[in-house]
Amino acid sequence: MSSSALGKLAIAALGVLAYKNRDKIGGMLGELGDSLGVTPGSTGALSGGGLGELLDSFKQAGHGDAADSWVSNGPNKPIAPEHVEKAISPEVLDQLAQQTGMSRDEILQRLSKDIPDAVNEMTPNGKLPPEPAGKGPWAA
Repeated sequence: MSSSALGKLAIAALGVLAYKNRDKIGGMLGELGDSLGVTPGSTGALSGGGLGELLDSFKQAGHGDAADSWVSNGPNKPIAPEHVEKAISPEVLDQLAQQTGMSRDEILQRLSKDIPDAVNEMTPNGKLPPEPAGKGPWAA
């Protein structure tokens, strides 16, 4: 996994944690974004590419039906912590643990609880939000 993809996936996962756990995580996105050379906005971590990569990681791990349910307008399928662990690379989980001060198990528990609702809230029309201008796959 490239460092750019690692950064986007870590930022998206942190975005989910921050979105659903504002009290504990607060300014962490800005700090991690600075350390990775990324500047996430309030929902920038979950917009376009980062959210798409997060969903793709679940699809590649065999949980596409759950990921698709979070984007669709129907009920959200749950995801178990062990499935989150298979979808998100160990490097990203280590990075999240280092940046948050949370244990890997706590991160997995929170992500498994929060990802379905956060993705659902970020895709109210059943579609991923557009990627910011100049951030697409063809951007220089």
